[in-house]
Amino acid sequence: MELIATGVPVNGKWQGGQADPAVRVWRAPGQTRAVALVLHGGAERSTVVVRPWRLAYQRMVPLARALHRAGGRHGLEVRLMRNRLYGWNGRTESPVPDARWALDRIRADHPGLPVVLVGHSMGGRVALRVADDPAVTGVCALAPWTPQGEPVDAVAGRAVLIAHGTRDRMTSPAESYAFAARAREVTDLVARFEIAGEGHSMLRHPAVWTRLMCAFTLDRIGVGETDETLRQAWSRPSADRLRIPG
Repeated sequence: MELIATGVPVNGKWQGGQADPAVRVWRAPGQTRAVALVLHGGAERSTVVVRPWRLAYQRMVPLARALHRAGGRHGLEVRLMRNRLYGWNGRTESPVPDARWALDRIRADHPGLPVVLVGHSMGGRVALRVADDPAVTGVCALAPWTPQGEPVDAVAGRAVLIAHGTRDRMTSPAESYAFAARAREVTDLVARFEIAGEGHSMLRHPAVWTRLMCAFTLDRIGVGETDETLRQAWSRPSADRLRIPG
C-alpha cells in the first residue's frame, strides 16, 4: 500500500510560502517493527521546489520499492522523503529540517521503533547529519556528498555503511573515505565499499547498490540472514573496512 503524507513541522508552517515536505509510504503488510527513511539527492545551491518528477527523487523510488520487497514481510515500513527545496543552500542546510520533520513524524506514528536512514548524494549527507536522532540505528550513505571537514559527531554509536563508485565525478570518493576514517573515532561500526567503474547515478551496477542497501538495513533491524559480503565486512579489523570491493 502506498500513501502520500504531506505535513508541516511541529512548531507550525514553513516560512516564505514554500512547499511542505512530503513522504511516500510503503507500509508493512503486518505489524510494523522498524522504519527505513530514504533521502534523495540535490544540488549545492537551489531554491527550486522539488516536484515528484524530479530525477533525484525518482532515482530513489526503485530503491525504496526494493527495500520494501526485501523487508516488508519482516515488518519494515519504508518512507521516501521529498524535500521542500532542491538545494543544500549553505548555512541554511535546507533539507536537514525536512529530515528532522520526517523523523518526528515516524516517532509520532511508531514510537520506540528503530529507524535506518538511506540517502544518496546530498541525501547521504543529510542522513549522516540527522543520525543523532535517538531512533536511528544505522545510516546507509550511497555516493554521499561529504565535503572536507564534514562533522562526524552525529554518527556516534551508529552503524554506518558508505558505498561509492570509483568513477564518481559528482561527489568525491576521496572525501567519503576521509569521512569514514574520521567516523571511526566515534563509532566502531563503519564499513565503506568501493564499486569499481561506477559513477554517481548508480546505473552501471544497480544490483550491487540495492544488495548492499537491503542487506545493511535488514542487518540493522535484526531480521533475515546476514548477507555474506556484509558479514565478511564486519568481521574485518576496523582499519580494513574502508576500501572494501563492492
